[in-house]
Amino acid sequence: MAVNAEVTKNDNETAVNLIRRFSKRVQGAGLIQRMRNHRYYSRVKSREVRRKQTLKVIKRREDVQELIKLGKMLERTTRGPRRR
Repeated sequence: MAVNAEVTKNDNETAVNLIRRFSKRVQGAGLIQRMRNHRYYSRVKSREVRRKQTLKVIKRREDVQELIKLGKMLERTTRGPRRR
Protein backbone atom coordinates (compact mmCIF):
# COMPACT_ATOMS: atom_id res chain seq x y z
CA MET A 1 0.00 0.00 0.00
CA ALA A 2 1.76 3.13 -1.21
CA VAL A 3 0.80 6.47 0.26
CA ASN A 4 2.21 9.57 -1.36
CA ALA A 5 2.55 12.80 0.54
CA GLU A 6 2.75 15.59 -2.00
CA VAL A 7 2.73 19.36 -1.55
CA THR A 8 3.07 22.14 -4.10
CA LYS A 9 4.71 25.47 -3.43
CA ASN A 10 2.32 28.39 -3.16
CA ASP A 11 3.16 31.80 -4.62
CA ASN A 12 4.60 33.62 -1.60
CA GLU A 13 5.66 30.58 0.42
CA THR A 14 9.17 30.15 1.79
CA ALA A 15 11.10 26.91 1.56
CA VAL A 16 10.92 26.50 5.34
CA ASN A 17 7.13 26.72 5.31
CA LEU A 18 6.98 24.24 2.43
CA ILE A 19 9.13 21.74 4.33
CA ARG A 20 7.04 22.25 7.47
CA ARG A 21 3.83 21.64 5.52
CA PHE A 22 5.29 18.54 3.92
CA SER A 23 6.39 17.18 7.31
CA LYS A 24 2.90 17.70 8.69
CA ARG A 25 1.37 15.92 5.68
CA VAL A 26 3.72 12.94 6.09
CA GLN A 27 3.02 12.79 9.81
CA GLY A 28 -0.72 12.99 9.24
CA ALA A 29 -0.60 10.15 6.71
CA GLY A 30 1.09 7.96 9.34
CA LEU A 31 4.12 7.19 7.18
CA ILE A 32 6.71 7.82 9.87
CA GLN A 33 4.96 5.64 12.44
CA ARG A 34 4.55 2.81 9.93
CA MET A 35 8.22 2.94 8.92
CA ARG A 36 9.31 2.87 12.55
CA ASN A 37 7.13 -0.18 13.13
CA HIS A 38 8.70 -1.96 10.15
CA ARG A 39 12.24 -1.00 11.08
CA TYR A 40 12.82 -3.64 13.75
CA TYR A 41 10.23 -6.17 12.62
CA SER A 42 11.19 -9.78 13.00
CA ARG A 43 8.79 -12.49 12.08
CA VAL A 44 7.50 -14.96 14.64
CA LYS A 45 9.51 -18.16 14.76
CA SER A 46 7.67 -21.40 14.19
CA ARG A 47 6.90 -23.77 17.06
CA GLU A 48 9.44 -26.30 15.81
CA VAL A 49 12.25 -23.74 15.57
CA ARG A 50 11.52 -22.43 19.08
CA ARG A 51 11.45 -25.99 20.41
CA LYS A 52 14.83 -26.85 18.86
CA GLN A 53 16.33 -23.63 20.19
CA THR A 54 15.04 -24.32 23.70
CA LEU A 55 16.40 -27.88 23.67
CA LYS A 56 19.77 -26.55 22.53
CA VAL A 57 19.87 -24.06 25.42
CA ILE A 58 18.89 -26.76 27.94
CA LYS A 59 21.63 -29.06 26.62
CA ARG A 60 24.21 -26.28 26.81
CA ARG A 61 23.24 -25.49 30.43
CA GLU A 62 23.54 -29.17 31.39
CA ASP A 63 27.00 -29.37 29.80
CA VAL A 64 28.16 -26.26 31.67
CA GLN A 65 26.83 -27.61 34.98
CA GLU A 66 28.68 -30.88 34.36
CA LEU A 67 31.93 -29.03 33.64
CA ILE A 68 31.50 -26.96 36.81
CA LYS A 69 30.98 -30.13 38.88
CA LEU A 70 34.10 -31.68 37.35
CA GLY A 71 36.08 -28.53 38.16
CA LYS A 72 36.93 -27.85 34.53
CA MET A 73 34.99 -24.60 34.47
CA LEU A 74 34.50 -21.84 37.00
CA GLU A 75 31.06 -20.61 37.96
CA ARG A 76 30.16 -17.30 36.44
CA THR A 77 30.34 -14.42 38.82
CA THR A 78 28.51 -11.16 38.39
CA ARG A 79 30.47 -8.04 37.59
CA GLY A 80 29.58 -5.20 39.88
CA PRO A 81 26.37 -4.67 41.80
CA ARG A 82 23.22 -6.35 40.63
CA ARG A 83 20.53 -4.07 39.29
CA ARG A 84 16.86 -4.76 39.78
